[in-house]
This record gives sequence, structure tokens and C-alpha cells, in this order.
Amino acid sequence: MGKTTSIKYFGEKHFQNTIYINFELNRELAEDFQGNISPDFLIHRFEVYFGEKINKEATLIVFDEIQACERALTSLKYFCEDAPEYYVIGAGSLLGVAIKREDVSFPVGKVNQIHMGLRWILKNSCGRRIRKCWQMK
Repeated sequence: MGKTTSIKYFGEKHFQNTIYINFELNRELAEDFQGNISPDFLIHRFEVYFGEKINKEATLIVFDEIQACERALTSLKYFCEDAPEYYVIGAGSLLGVAIKREDVSFPVGKVNQIHMGLRWILKNSCGRRIRKCWQMK
């Protein structure tokens, strides 16, 4: 089980609804981040795009492959400062590479990073399932 599957599973188990945005696959929403990245604007845009109301207590918002939309990474700062009542996860396969670029504003002190490499996966619940499968062979 990889990062995306883990995050989706977490959303299913702990929230009534999950808004999932993959920035590599959804260029239309990625383009929205080129202008206004205030949480109010983005939440309204997501509600229109997905056709559903985002409940700040019951909706998880997932920005996957966030390295493909650098302004989405920057928007995490504004979610933290201006809209901390929303639950937002940003994930990316190449995030460690993307944040080293000079033109990316990484929200230092606003975002917690978890590196989900193979060791992390094997130590956690999804890894137990993988180890069990290997032991059965």
C-alpha cells in the first residue's frame, strides 16, 4: 500500500468525505492555483468543480502529486494561517526534489513532513499486511 492508497484509506475511515486532487492528472484545477491561492477562493472552486459542499469538520482535502503544482504547496501556508479549521494533506512522490527549487515557497513551520519510504511503510499497519503476505509465500 503506497502513499496515495494510505491517504485515501485514512480519509475513508476518519472523514465523511474526501476531496482528492491529483495535480499531475488534473491540470484544470492546477491552473486555478496560478492566481488566487486564498483558502476561501480555493474552497469555493473545489465545491463548484466537485459539485459538493465542503464541510470543514468532516471533509479531508488531499493535494496529491503536489510537486506538479508549486503554488498548491505554497497554499498550505494560507490554509494553516487563514483556515486552520480545514483538514488538508499535501503529498508528492517527488516532493523532496520539488522543494529544492528556488522559485518554490515552502511553508516552513506550517507543514509537517512524513517521508513514507519503504521502511516507513513496512513499520506501519499497511506494512504489516505486506509482511504477512511475504511470510505466506
